[in-house]
Amino acid sequence: MTTGLQIALLGGALVGLGIALLVWRLTPARPDLADVIHRYSPEGVRGRIATESATTSVTNSTERLGVWALRRLPASWWGKTPTKELALLRIPLHRHYGSKVVFALLGLLIPPILGYACSVAGFPLPVLIPTAGSIALAVGLWFLPDYNVRDDARKARVEFGRALGAYTDLVALERLGGSGTRQAMELAAEVGDNWVFRRLSEELARSRWSGLAPWDAMHVLADELGLPELDDLADIMRLSKEGSQVYAQLRARSEGLRSAMLNAALGKSNAAGERMTIPMALLSIMFLVILITPSLLRLMGGE
Repeated sequence: MTTGLQIALLGGALVGLGIALLVWRLTPARPDLADVIHRYSPEGVRGRIATESATTSVTNSTERLGVWALRRLPASWWGKTPTKELALLRIPLHRHYGSKVVFALLGLLIPPILGYACSVAGFPLPVLIPTAGSIALAVGLWFLPDYNVRDDARKARVEFGRALGAYTDLVALERLGGSGTRQAMELAAEVGDNWVFRRLSEELARSRWSGLAPWDAMHVLADELGLPELDDLADIMRLSKEGSQVYAQLRARSEGLRSAMLNAALGKSNAAGERMTIPMALLSIMFLVILITPSLLRLMGGE
């Protein structure tokens, strides 16, 4: 049952929150210099344009909430946004922010609902427990989308590296057949049908229309997505424009990519095998204890 003291504490907390929000609203703003510089940088301008265009293309309430939060909430609240990971997964910034807000709201609501259920069941909880639980869970769930994005991007980078090895081999074969640098890169990108080849093909087509060299476009894409392997391929293709014979270099690069992926897979399997030795050792110890215990009990009974 809710006591008068709990109602008074809750009312005081709500009044204090209202006063704090009013003071925060009326206090003169002190803009963060780094945030101001970022908003007026080319990246910030592109992000602002994307946000403005997103207001007309949102498809659900989460994205609408993300657009609102992106405009209203201070930039310091978001923490370190995984920009490169979002670009790799092609997740708009407003959708990611909307997911963060939705998860935080769920974290605020779950503990009070559980506290109410406990009160109905006859196990009332002090009001401080749901309040502290709401704050802790909201903060934890606020950062959960960032973790999910980084984990998905890590898997996507592994897939990108695997596909990039095949793409490098195809480019080498096209160059060996006499194709030019741009033609070899574009023809090789048209062979595959997964998202990596489509992404490379789109970037090469964009560079053709903008007049940018294909290796420079690959450099930009590698920097945007955080893919050093693609950066190395762009360097090799730039050398081919200068007259260097790059077939052997491309084949060596693809072999290096495959060797790196094989070593990573072997390291992961070895780590999994080492983790499996612990439960096997515990199981062996338990089996020995089961075998020895009856004999020890008989000896102790005989004494």
